[in-house]
Amino acid sequence: MTSSLAKRVLTGVILAAVVATATLILPSLWFALLIAAFSLVGAWEWAGLAGWPSTGQRLAYGGASVLVLLATAWLVASEAGVWAVLLAGLVWWLVALAWVVRFQQGLPVDALNHPLVRLLAGWLVLAPAWGAVVYLHGVAESGPWLVLYLVFMNSTADSAAYFVGKRFGSRRLASNVSPGKSLEGLAGGLLAVASLAIVVALVADFVRPLGFVVLSLITALVSILGDLTESVVKRRAGLKDSGSIVPGHGGILDRIDSITAAAPIFVLGCLWQGGVL
Repeated sequence: MTSSLAKRVLTGVILAAVVATATLILPSLWFALLIAAFSLVGAWEWAGLAGWPSTGQRLAYGGASVLVLLATAWLVASEAGVWAVLLAGLVWWLVALAWVVRFQQGLPVDALNHPLVRLLAGWLVLAPAWGAVVYLHGVAESGPWLVLYLVFMNSTADSAAYFVGKRFGSRRLASNVSPGKSLEGLAGGLLAVASLAIVVALVADFVRPLGFVVLSLITALVSILGDLTESVVKRRAGLKDSGSIVPGHGGILDRIDSITAAAPIFVLGCLWQGGVL
């Protein structure tokens, strides 16, 4: 095992232990504040990616992001507000998909040339995901376990795709966006998620087995979009990582990019199915 891979694995294990403990032990308010802290670090990093690297610019964007998260918290306190936040996330990730496809085709993503678009894009990446996870954690007795499942499912998909891709990958998934990703890795990640979802569906009495497995696979597919979208923004900025705060993983955004896309879709699917939340 190389030193970089060892550092990556060790950091991932430590982060997983911290997140698992916090998810299951912390009351929903304190959990929301913890996830908000991660989101604000992500906002700090996004400001750098978006072309505002100075401390003053990052602080201004972070301060505005606090207001965005407060507005999101107010929205997810009502049923109509929850749907609004989740549907905003869905619409945003459809837009992001169009950006990724365009970039993969070698075409410019002209929207990213506008500062206001880059400003709003960061909030659309972070706020719906934060609202979705906070809502999921506090909505039912099974909420913390579903949050833990979402995080673990996301990590399972990432890890399986990484190792299968390293061993068997030969066909690129999106060569212009993220050359390291392969179709074989994607297949390995989906297979691992399907296996995990089946096991959980068999032992958990608060989910509908078939719907839960299908939702998990859809969520895993969407999670890749979060990673690819950040890759587009990083390539435009000429940066390899969003930051360096997480050893072996780069920045916070590099670690949570896939779950920013996965969270709103997973919670939206839970609500759509009924009987889960």
